[in-house]
Amino acid sequence: MNQDELYRQSKDGKIFKHLVDIISSEQNIKLAFRNIKKNRGSHTAGVDNKNIEDLAKWQDEALIKHVKRKFQWYEPQAVRRVQIPKSNDSTKTRPLGIPTIMDRLIQQCILQILEPICEAKFYNKNNGFRPNRSCEHALAQAEKNMQLSKLHFVVDIDIKGFFDNVNHGKLLKQLWTIGIRDKKLISILSAMLKAEIADIGFPEKGSPQGSIISPLLSNVVLNELDWWISSQWETIPTRKEFKQHKGHSGGRLQALKKTNLKECRLVRYADDFKIFCRKKKDAEKIFIATEKWLKDRLGLSISPEKSKIVNLKKEYSEFLGFKLKVTRKGKYSNGKPRFVVRSHLSDKSVKKIHINAKRRISDLQKPSDKQESYKAVQNYNSFVLGVHNYYSMATHASLDFAKIAFPIGKILKGRLQGNISKERGICSEIIRKRYGKSKQLAYVYGFALIPISYVQHKTPLDKKLEINQYTPKGRMLIHKQLGQTINPDLLKYLMLNPIKGKSIEYNDNRLSLFCAEKGKCAITSSELTIGNMHCHHKLPLKFGGNDGYNNLVFVTIDSHKLIHASNPVLISELLQNLNLSATQLGKINVLRKQINLPIIE
Repeated sequence: MNQDELYRQSKDGKIFKHLVDIISSEQNIKLAFRNIKKNRGSHTAGVDNKNIEDLAKWQDEALIKHVKRKFQWYEPQAVRRVQIPKSNDSTKTRPLGIPTIMDRLIQQCILQILEPICEAKFYNKNNGFRPNRSCEHALAQAEKNMQLSKLHFVVDIDIKGFFDNVNHGKLLKQLWTIGIRDKKLISILSAMLKAEIADIGFPEKGSPQGSIISPLLSNVVLNELDWWISSQWETIPTRKEFKQHKGHSGGRLQALKKTNLKECRLVRYADDFKIFCRKKKDAEKIFIATEKWLKDRLGLSISPEKSKIVNLKKEYSEFLGFKLKVTRKGKYSNGKPRFVVRSHLSDKSVKKIHINAKRRISDLQKPSDKQESYKAVQNYNSFVLGVHNYYSMATHASLDFAKIAFPIGKILKGRLQGNISKERGICSEIIRKRYGKSKQLAYVYGFALIPISYVQHKTPLDKKLEINQYTPKGRMLIHKQLGQTINPDLLKYLMLNPIKGKSIEYNDNRLSLFCAEKGKCAITSSELTIGNMHCHHKLPLKFGGNDGYNNLVFVTIDSHKLIHASNPVLISELLQNLNLSATQLGKINVLRKQINLPIIE
C-alpha cells in the first residue's frame, strides 16, 4: 500500500490495524535509508558513536533483514542528550535528544507510513513540521486575520515546556483515535517515548526534541486543540448547509457573524499559536477556556508571564521572530477607518542577527590563505542571504535592517580596514542579480560581500489548499512551484560547503550554475538534493578543460556515473534505475563523447 492510498483511506475514516507489515517492507526500508542519507543530521553520532557512513557499509540484504528483525522485538538504545542554544535567545539552551543512527532509520520507516495517515486528519491552520508548509504560511494566515478579517484582538498563549510535558498515555490514545490501531506499532512508539536518556534515566513524560518522529507526534498532541478551537466558530455545526463562497460576502461564516457565537480563528506553528478575535470580551472568554482545556484534556500548563491578550491597534504581538500590529491607513468607501498590518523584526531577532553577524565578521579577520578568505566570505554571505530571505516578510524589513547595518558597517570597517573596498572583484551570479544595484555592495579580499542593509519586503503568501504531496494533483502543483524557485536551504548548504581542494573559480561557478539550472539535474530535470548532486566537468581538466562556467554541469550521482561508466553491466543497471527518455540519453551521449567514451545505444 503506497502513501497516496494511506492518505485517501485515512481521509475516508478507515482504521489501520496492520501497519508494521507495511513499515517493515523492503521498499519502505530502502526509502527510509535514502531519506536519512539526505538529512544533514545523519553525520551526527548517537551514544554508539556511529553515523550514516557506518550504516552505508551494510549490504542491502543484511540491513533490511536486521531492520525487519528489530521490528519483531523493538528495544531502542539510549538517546544522547546535548544542549543547543535556543533559536529565540542564544543565551539560553534547550535539550536535544539524538538517537542512534539505527534507531533513526527505524523512526524514519515509521514516519513515512504514519505521516500520510495523520496528514489526512490534521487541521489546515496547523503549519509547523508538516510537508509543504512553512513559517511563511503561518504569517500569511495571521496577517489575513488582522487585515482582511479585521480581527484586532489576539490571544497569545505560551505552553510551559510543551515538549518536556507531553503525556505518553494521552498521546498513544490520540494516535488510536486518529485510526492507528496496530497494537504492535503502538507498543513500539511507547518504547521510543520511554527510551533511556544517557546519564539521566528513563523519562516518564515528554517527547524528545531531535528525534525524527517527535515533530509528527507533537502535532498529534495539539491536533485535538486545533479542532476544538475550530469547533467554536469555523467548523461549528449549523442546521442549514451553506455553499462555499470564494468572495468575502455571503455563505456560512457570514451567517455565523449574525449569531451570538464568539468569533475566533486559530493560526499555529508547532507550539506557537495565536487565536484572533473580533471583540475583547470574546478574547477574554477564549483565553480562560483554552487555559482550562489544555490543563484538563492534555495536562499542559500555560506560562502566565508570556500568555496575554493583545489589542493589535495599540500593541505589538510577537510571532515567529516578528512583531505585528495594525495601524490606521485611510478609510473604506463607507467611511469606516481602514487598518493595515505593520510588522517589524522582533527585538530578540534584531539582537540575534547582530550577534551572529559579529561572529562571522570575526571569522573574516586574518584568514590563512585565499581559500580560507573565500570560505569566510561565503559563510558571511550565506548568513545574510538566509536572514534576508526570512525576515523580508516584515513590512518594515528595510527600516529594521538599515538600523542593524549601521553598527555592523562600523565593525566591518574597523576590523577589516584595508581589506574592504568598493573596487570590483569576484561576484557570483546570485549576488549580482539580487544585490548588484546596491551602492553598499563591497568586496573583501576581492570577493563580493552582501550588504546587510539591502533588503526588499516580500509579502508572505498562504499555501494553496490543493498542494498536497499525497495526491496526484497536489504533487503536480508542487513540481510546478519548484520549477519556478530555488531551494534556499540547499543554496545555503552549497555556500557553506565549498569543495575542498577545488579552485575558487570552480566553487563560485558551482553556485551560479546551481541557480541557473534552478537546482535541477541537467539530464533528468529531477531535483538535486544533499548527497545526490555532482558538478561534472564537460571537458576534463586532464584533457585541457577548465573550471569555467561553460565547462560545468550539475547532475545527479547516477547520471554522473552513467557519463563515466565503461562496464556494460554497470551501464545496464544505471539505465534501468534512471529510465531515461531518448532525449535524456542523447544528453548523456553528448557528455560521453567529450570524455572520449563510446555512446550508449
